[in-house]
Amino acid sequence: MRRTPSVALSPILLVATLFLFAASLFLAGQARAELPGPLQAKVETYKKKLVEWAANPAIVQAVKDANAKGGTLPGMTNGKWDELAENDPQITALLATPASKLVKQWEADKGINKLFVRDEKGNMVAGSGKSLIYNAAARPPVKEAMKGKAWAANEAKPDPTTQINSVHVSAPVMDGGKVIGVIHTAVTAD
Repeated sequence: MRRTPSVALSPILLVATLFLFAASLFLAGQARAELPGPLQAKVETYKKKLVEWAANPAIVQAVKDANAKGGTLPGMTNGKWDELAENDPQITALLATPASKLVKQWEADKGINKLFVRDEKGNMVAGSGKSLIYNAAARPPVKEAMKGKAWAANEAKPDPTTQINSVHVSAPVMDGGKVIGVIHTAVTAD
């Protein structure tokens, strides 16, 4: 009886396949960016600050109010938002709220380069300026914080709004143990 090469090589092919699979997992883990120690420490500091800021009564109330009326600016879309000028009355009114005034104070911290508060649907509630987009529900800072924990990206890259090399960090805004919104920032990496 004659053996076929595939039968004789099957243990070798199995070992080779397992080796390639293990190697690909190792390389995938290596490809995951890791923050340098000092930057990681800075990010952890801001995660804690965001949790504190998210618990501020003015922030919680602003998010609750926005959720109750279906957004700070009901009917606003990212397309409409993009068309609004910085001095549009809707923008200036949003940026003049008590929550936005707090955000402006906190953003004076030179370790961050933007700070926004969003409702449960990802709509802008407060900020120190007009955000790049009104609804950021699909973005990781919002999606991840809505799961109920402070979150940080694992890489530094230019922020879409400020173009400053940054690490995105976010935390949930909570009310009675329930996630009702998000506060997020860009921690300056340089």
